[in-house]
Amino acid sequence: MSLEMVSAVSNSSLLQPGFSLLNFDGHVFFFGQKGWPKRSCPTGVFLLDIKQNELKMKPAAFSKDSCYLPPLRYPALCTLRSNAKSDEYQYIIHGGKTPNNDLSDKIYFISLVSKNSKKMTVRCIEKDLGGDVPEARYGHTINVVHSRGKSMSVIFGGRSYTPLAQRTTEKWNSVVDCLPSVFLVDFEFGCCTSYMLPELQDGLSFHVSIARDDTIYILGGHSLQNNSRCPNLYKLKVDLPLGSPAVTCTILPGGISVSSAIVTQISDTEFVLVGGYHSDNQKRLVCNTVVLQDSKIEVVERESPEWTPDIKHCRIWFGCDMGKGSVLLGIPGANKQLISDANYFYILRCKGEEENKEEELTTQICSQTSSEDPGDSTPFEDSEEFCFSAEASTFDIDDTDTYNEDDEEDESETGYWITCCASCNVDINSWVPFYSTELNKPAMILCSSGTGHWVHAQCMDLSETMLLRLSEANVKYFCNKHVDLNKGLQTPPKVVHLKKQPMKPLRKKKTLKLATSTKKSFLRRLFE
Repeated sequence: MSLEMVSAVSNSSLLQPGFSLLNFDGHVFFFGQKGWPKRSCPTGVFLLDIKQNELKMKPAAFSKDSCYLPPLRYPALCTLRSNAKSDEYQYIIHGGKTPNNDLSDKIYFISLVSKNSKKMTVRCIEKDLGGDVPEARYGHTINVVHSRGKSMSVIFGGRSYTPLAQRTTEKWNSVVDCLPSVFLVDFEFGCCTSYMLPELQDGLSFHVSIARDDTIYILGGHSLQNNSRCPNLYKLKVDLPLGSPAVTCTILPGGISVSSAIVTQISDTEFVLVGGYHSDNQKRLVCNTVVLQDSKIEVVERESPEWTPDIKHCRIWFGCDMGKGSVLLGIPGANKQLISDANYFYILRCKGEEENKEEELTTQICSQTSSEDPGDSTPFEDSEEFCFSAEASTFDIDDTDTYNEDDEEDESETGYWITCCASCNVDINSWVPFYSTELNKPAMILCSSGTGHWVHAQCMDLSETMLLRLSEANVKYFCNKHVDLNKGLQTPPKVVHLKKQPMKPLRKKKTLKLATSTKKSFLRRLFE
């Protein structure tokens, strides 16, 4: 086992707790950033590029038929193949937390549709389910089993918020273990079935699950109810006959007490388990080899790498499987670097360079990195533990499309994330789409007062119908602050009309009488 350091060159602030890794044919994609995506990468999916031990991030595009995918943290993720030996696969993403801490119960399918030196395009499709649909959760696992020529997904464990009926003011946002139910998901027919097994008594989260053929092995995990990390080792076997599926559970000896562990595959039957925690304030520096052979599992201790002093003395660490027997580990570097979000990263290689050239193995691995604070009894503190994933391969891709956080416009002051009014509540870290026309930016409308300024439609209490009407009609709009002033400008001031003095009738009579007398005197003179 070898350990080498890697430096994050660009946009390391997006690498926050709970993001996921998607590996398509050696191309590794980052998903689940902190906060909502910006216009530099509206999909929220990045290609991770490592060259000369430097990590860069490049925005990826979605295909036109893709659905909206929010940046979910701590979801369950695994690969789905048409059969156990198929080379083509796609990723399944279930659950997770949105940037405003809402939990998701949706399932998405992610696949790579095109790739070239300039642009990577992926497709995201949402799958509708019926039956015993698993509740919204995070910190759980999902695997795919193959039996009798059929395939199904298995969802287990995780945490969710306390039910509304049981919440109190002091513990309104507290989390609890999900019930220890096993969910079978048939994606062909879109139905779910739950099973309660007597061997599974306590809920688990941030455990490790390894699937092979029709069997899933569950190791370790943390139970909030008991605040314990019991040496669990369960064997779930799924039989898929023509009729109803059969699920059985067996408790096996030889488990280990660990949570937030990382597992990577080094051969067809061998896996390496590294990292995690023994307890809330004790890291687990021991490594283990997990061997699956002849429907049996064996967990043995193996030689650990020469950990650096920084890794040994740090309070927390984090990481994720990179594939092909490599693991990327990180430790917070806030105390040693000027940038508070900066971290130190290391690549742990569990097999030789020649073995790294082997084909991608098909056995599935699904592990969760929790954010339990080793120095605090309160679990799930987002600021305390991180999860990072990357691919150590050198990608032959042009650097011109590299995402650079320094090039990102400061949207906290300009653009869509301004404070449009005194009552504005639109925040880049907590905003969620309000109108059906919104995707990753809030809808805005121009106020025509003065030189004009932009305001959020949601802050102006505009209905979606009114917003569409204003966007289609060629009319001026005035925000709530200037609408009264505009009315005052549009209403003409009252004009005081001057009263016209009528002509005096006496003056008219005198003129008439004078004309009559003059005429009579003229006629008299004429006839004389």
